[in-house]
Amino acid sequence: LGGTLRADVDLLNATNFYTDRLFGVWVSVDLLQPDRTAPYLVQGGLGMPDRDFYLQGGRMAELRKQYQAYIAQVLQLAGVADPAGKAQRILALETRIAQAHATQEETNDVAKGANAWTQADLSAKAPGMDWSAFLDGASLGGQQDFIVWQPKAVAGISRLVATEPLEVWKDYLAFHALDRAAPYLPKAFADARFAFHGTALNGTPQQSERWKRAVDDSNHAVGEAIGKLYVERHFDPATKARADEMARNIIAAFAKRIDALAWMSPQTKARAKAKVAGLTVGMGYPDTWRDYSGLEVKRDDALGNAARAELFEYQRNIAKLGKPVDHTEWAMLPQTINAMNVPLENRLVFPAAILQPPFFDGAADDAVNYGAIGAVIGHEISHGFDNAGALFDETGKLDNWWTADDLKQFNAAGDALAAQFSSYQPFPGVSVNGRLTLGENIADVAGLATAYDAYQLSLQGKPAQTLEGFTPDQRFFLGFAQAWRSKAREQALRNALLTNVHAPGQFRALTVRNLDAWYPAFDVKEGQKLYLAPDKRVKVW
Repeated sequence: LGGTLRADVDLLNATNFYTDRLFGVWVSVDLLQPDRTAPYLVQGGLGMPDRDFYLQGGRMAELRKQYQAYIAQVLQLAGVADPAGKAQRILALETRIAQAHATQEETNDVAKGANAWTQADLSAKAPGMDWSAFLDGASLGGQQDFIVWQPKAVAGISRLVATEPLEVWKDYLAFHALDRAAPYLPKAFADARFAFHGTALNGTPQQSERWKRAVDDSNHAVGEAIGKLYVERHFDPATKARADEMARNIIAAFAKRIDALAWMSPQTKARAKAKVAGLTVGMGYPDTWRDYSGLEVKRDDALGNAARAELFEYQRNIAKLGKPVDHTEWAMLPQTINAMNVPLENRLVFPAAILQPPFFDGAADDAVNYGAIGAVIGHEISHGFDNAGALFDETGKLDNWWTADDLKQFNAAGDALAAQFSSYQPFPGVSVNGRLTLGENIADVAGLATAYDAYQLSLQGKPAQTLEGFTPDQRFFLGFAQAWRSKAREQALRNALLTNVHAPGQFRALTVRNLDAWYPAFDVKEGQKLYLAPDKRVKVW
């Protein structure tokens, strides 16, 4: 296992399942028994971002050539014999691993991931790996219960352990150890790594300055210690108070929206309302800060520091097993511009760093802030009720609390939204994957609608006031739109279309097409490019 699968969360709220270790482990609340923690075992082992990079043609074929050349270059820099031959065999092995991998859509299907296995099941259902030795090495020898997220992939990778030549596995492991260590090795290694992972894969022409990379590494290693300083220096208590009030208003607005749903039965509404009532919100920073006193840091040992920090974090996570669930722990740093919903705990988290422009502006009026950070807050609330979050009940347990008819109606709205986003094309002939991005798109539609309702409620009957030539409704929608301004290089955006559960920002901004209030705000008429007929506007929650 080697290290924890980092619980990186993309803006906004998607666990990053990627790890180049053969398998990853993520220690979290057990989605089948939410009163305890469990280790989640996930597929890994690829040096490129996803199985498609190994199996598709076109530009992927050229990337594979560049990747094979990079493998050979790293092995040559390390003085390994026959680097070209070994690179060819390593790529062939990774291609077989990719063939065993689950797709992005399968990986993001919670129902397909909820596979409770015992330690005995690993040997029985995924033969090939010496699981006993493997788990002993990972400090999991005594762990009896696991959740195996991609069972076919775990079984397929395990089978390769038994069938592929041992020498190839040794070369593969040596390369990946060098690839991970490259940022801390002599400059030639770091430059080679960036030339492939940065430039070839993502189109980034220049590596960031060394001090910035050191800051990133420090954030990764001792992030909450840095976060404590960040909060003390840069987070205004008045901002927290205003955001807390907005969160309360938006949660109340979401509950009202549930009451108003004509298509939902009283039985399902009651369960949904219970889920809203049980929501807890972490705003700004955690109540208690993480203790790093057990981590050894040496001024003259960058590579050792990185290895010790990774092991320290892995051991911290493994230590959670068998203990009561800590509902106060944050999986995000306060200095991260992001937000998340933790469906296993019915909890929302908004780090301090997102409470700044363009998401929150202390100098702006409520209309702009409800459109921006308010829509983010609504988005995170709505994640508890998207196509994945709706599968969890008010206790965080994976449990179907829907009537059959209500679920049918909900899924029909999801199908319509998936089709809408699949019609958007960032490049000619290349579409957004409406099914892969569905959870985020549901959360955007419901979150924006809820934030709009909350803003209207916050006015308490006060008359609308035009500022700088814009009405309150216009300012609300402009606040939403400007939060999604973004730039991306073509290669990075093409990669994101394959692997990211979020649609590109310019299409997230088009969520407004589904809100009736947007049309009179900007006098949008039938026949105009962004107009959607009322029966085509998707209503979710």
